[in-house]
Amino acid sequence: MIWNPPRTPQDNGVVERSQGTASRWAEPDRCRSPAELQRRLDEEDRVQREAYPHAGLPSRMEAYPGLAHSGRRFAAAWERAHWSWDRALAYLGGCAVPRRVDGSGKVGLYGDKLYVGTVNRGREVVVQLDAGAREWSVSDPTGVELCRRPLTQLDAARLRRLPIR
Repeated sequence: MIWNPPRTPQDNGVVERSQGTASRWAEPDRCRSPAELQRRLDEEDRVQREAYPHAGLPSRMEAYPGLAHSGRRFAAAWERAHWSWDRALAYLGGCAVPRRVDGSGKVGLYGDKLYVGTVNRGREVVVQLDAGAREWSVSDPTGVELCRRPLTQLDAARLRRLPIR
């Protein structure tokens, strides 16, 4: 999995180009419903993987056979039994994300706003989760902590509903 900073598709141009190609090939403007568009996108993804030549081979599947499957079948019951809010928070705690403070003293975070103070308007800040304290730590780019805020933007149910990109 490749993690890009928010709103920076240029950081992963290969994937973005592939998605754009699939979208053009699927001709979304000709689809009568979201279900039809999804069927067309699935078919174009299949064509790109299995039929379109790549790296001198007949297809990407032949060039990279190990990517065909993880080896583990998806099982909803297994996922429910093994998913852990604490492990998810620990993972998120390892991520530091840059943000620019808006005119009302807030930064965007998981589709919500986190108030960091009007004194920080226009500043670049770094937001990181302190998983143990269940708080957001907001720092300047040099690491000086500016404030802490309680974790209110996420809970286990909301985190599980976030789209994977």
